[in-house]
Amino acid sequence: MADDSTTTIRATFRTREAADLAVEHLVQQHGISRPDIFVQSATDRNTAGSEPSGGDASHEQGPRRDAPLEGEIEVSADIASGRIDAVQRSLGDAGAIRVSSR
Repeated sequence: MADDSTTTIRATFRTREAADLAVEHLVQQHGISRPDIFVQSATDRNTAGSEPSGGDASHEQGPRRDAPLEGEIEVSADIASGRIDAVQRSLGDAGAIRVSSR
């Protein structure tokens, strides 16, 4: 009998760019549907990450300072329990600083 249980996996990222890359890994490498992936601030503050990245980092005068760099970003999704190791590796490859499952 197949194990069809799921586990919620959470990964924390310093930049929105890394969180977006993680979402792409989940969709393209692991077949998780975009509506089943959640991206939010890891704290109660509105944030674009804790470090400038992407468009915020590539200005002539240096990184923009008007983005809300108030904390880390969390990506979470429910995955099949048998895929935890592969998904954790994928999230690490995308730049996760912490990965947990429950």
